[in-house]
Amino acid sequence: MSKLFPLIPTPGAMQDKASVAALKERLDWGEPALTIIDVSDRDTFNASHIMGAIAMPLEELVSRARAALETNRDIYVYGQTEEQTAAAASRLRAAGYQNIAELMGGLVAWKRSEYPIEGL
Repeated sequence: MSKLFPLIPTPGAMQDKASVAALKERLDWGEPALTIIDVSDRDTFNASHIMGAIAMPLEELVSRARAALETNRDIYVYGQTEEQTAAAASRLRAAGYQNIAELMGGLVAWKRSEYPIEGL
C-alpha cells in the first residue's frame, strides 16, 4: 500500500485587500509570478522589510513600477500606514496596473505573524 501525501492547496484568487496569511500562502505555494512592493522611505525599508520585497518609495512609485513591472503583474503593496498603502494601490491602479492587493496591516502584521523579514 502506497503512502498518500496531502496535496498543497492552491491559493485563492487575488483580492483588492489581502491578509498577510494570504500572501504567505502564495509564497509558500511557490508562486513566483508576484511582486511585493514596500512604499516606505529608504531608511525605513533598509531597517526592516518583508523578505523579498522591493523598495519603491511612494513619491517614485509609478515611474519605477512602469520601468520595472508589466501592468498584468500580481502586486502586493504595503506602506507604513493603511492610508499610505491605499494611496499606493490607488496610484498603481490609476497607472493601469490591474492586479493590485493592499497588504492589510503591512509590515507590523507580517512581523506579528513571525514571517521572514530582512533588514539591518
